[in-house]
This record gives sequence, structure tokens and C-alpha cells, in this order.
Amino acid sequence: MESMLSLEFLRVVEEAAIAAARTMGLGDRHRSDAVAVEAMRKVMDTVEMDGTIVIGEGERDEAPMLYIGEKVGAAVHNPGGHYPQIDIAVDPLEGTNLCATGAPNAIAVLAASEKGGLLHAPDIYMEKIVVGPSCKGAVELDAPVAENLKAIAKRLDRDVEDLVVIVLDRPRHEKLINDIRAAGARIKLISDGDLSAGISAAVVGTGVHAVMGTGGAPEGVLTAAALRCLNGQILGRLVVSKPEHEERLAKMGITDPKRIYDTEDLAPGKNIIFACTGVTEGSLLKGVRFFGEGVRTHSLIMTLNPRQVRFVDTVHLEKRPDVKVRFA
Repeated sequence: MESMLSLEFLRVVEEAAIAAARTMGLGDRHRSDAVAVEAMRKVMDTVEMDGTIVIGEGERDEAPMLYIGEKVGAAVHNPGGHYPQIDIAVDPLEGTNLCATGAPNAIAVLAASEKGGLLHAPDIYMEKIVVGPSCKGAVELDAPVAENLKAIAKRLDRDVEDLVVIVLDRPRHEKLINDIRAAGARIKLISDGDLSAGISAAVVGTGVHAVMGTGGAPEGVLTAAALRCLNGQILGRLVVSKPEHEERLAKMGITDPKRIYDTEDLAPGKNIIFACTGVTEGSLLKGVRFFGEGVRTHSLIMTLNPRQVRFVDTVHLEKRPDVKVRFA
């Protein structure tokens, strides 16, 4: 599956990122999201697959396209064809506010697996902790913050004071932030984008050693797909705070709302593809750049089998006879 579809999915996230980048800094987050969704769906319907959106823009009644359960791919227009059945999780624009304000780390994201390879997570909150390969098995979701930080520091052979933890800047994280500071670790507060933060925690050299806190459950599944490819770890538990949450969980087949999910619980697939393209300039990916000859994108494409991680720098040339390619 990976060899056939990975470059196709790269094309999907590239086009979504380019569309969103044209709205960067205009202050209209809804428009930024809408154009990314539209571009992603248009390209996705050209891919040779029988795809189902398992994590998308929301429920069918709330999302005009790329809603949970929507069918995508060439099979939609050619139902008699023989195409691989693929489950797909998307976030056409992770960081809509980041794009609207021109802030760093907005990305277009897609993860795919064979049918049943991605958890059908409801759009509610999830408690999370994310670490890289060296710290797999060293942390526990319910352990005190100080203990988890000591375990991470030990695995990385450094002091707790040398650690950097990313946390979403939200009022709900006041105690978590205080606990991290009391333990002596440093904090990088972000306004949005805990998915890109989770990827950074599993890539050596980014200066990020963990992500802690509560964020979206769909982003947790997307992060898990990326971490399966990067050999990192995410632990998560759904936050069920309303009666309607329990109803949605039951509808999606989730019977234990208190379950702690490990990486392979969230993304159990044997064949996983993860693709993302930078929209605005970020710590992991460069943003979309427009110039006279065309558009330049910077993407990350990963596969589990074979395990490959590729950073792809693409120049999309204008259709002109005098077009020129510039180095670097």
C-alpha cells in the first residue's frame, strides 16, 4: 500500500497547504480551513483507492466535506473498480488560527492505513503525553509530573533542568505548568498545533523532549500514526465530561471511556502512511513560499512498512515556456 499511495498522499497535503498558505495572515480562520479542505478533497478523489474518512472535519451535519464516514477516492466515481480499502484521518489545516495570523507551525496533515488501522476517535478532548524513541516505556499517564520528567531525563542521560516540554497555553493547564516548573524543567507554551509538537518530540535535534497536557482526540490519533513511523510513544485517555460524550463513544464502539490508549491502540495498522506539509514557517517544516516561477513546499512523508522517513522539498513550476528552476 505504502509504495503505491505515499506519493499520492504527498500530493494531497501539498495542495491543501498551498491553498491555505494563500490565505495566511488575512485573519479569516474559517476561510483558511475551508480552502484547505476543498483542495484536499479535490485531489484525494483522484487517488486510486476506496477511502473512508475515519477522522475528519466533524460529523456529517456539521462538515460540508471530509466528514467522518465520507467516502473518498477514485472508487466514488468508479464503483465497479477494484481499489484498496483505506481508512483515512485528516486535518486539512492543523492550526487554523496560526495560518490566519501568520504564526509558525501551521501544517496540512493526512494519515492512512488499511481498514481498521486507525482508531475512530470522537471529536472530544484527550489527556496526552508524548515522548520520543529513547523514552518509550519510561512514562505513565497517571504518574506525577516530576516522576515522568525524572524518567525522561534518565533515559536521555541529562538533568531535568535540561528538558523542554511543550504545553498548550490554556487555563486548564495551569496546574500542569506549575508542576513542570516546580520540577525544574523548561516549558515551551504554544497557542495551537499539538500535533506538530508531538512529531517534534520524536525527532532528535528539535530541542523538544516531551509534550504534555490535554488536546483533541483526533489529533491524538494522527500523532499516534506519525509516532508509529518514528518509533515514539503517545499515551492518551479520552476526557468524558458530558452525557453526550458517552453517547458518542458508544456510537463509535468505545466501551471503556477510562481506558489508557498506547500508540498501537490509537494506530494499530500494519501499513501506515503519514504525510504533512508546512503551511507557515515552523520548527520542523518550512512554510509554503511563493515566487515568480511557481511555489515551493516542504513536506514530511513517512511509511511504516518499509519504515522510511522522507523530507521532501518540492518546486511546483508555473506552466510557462520561460520558467526557471533556482537551486536552494
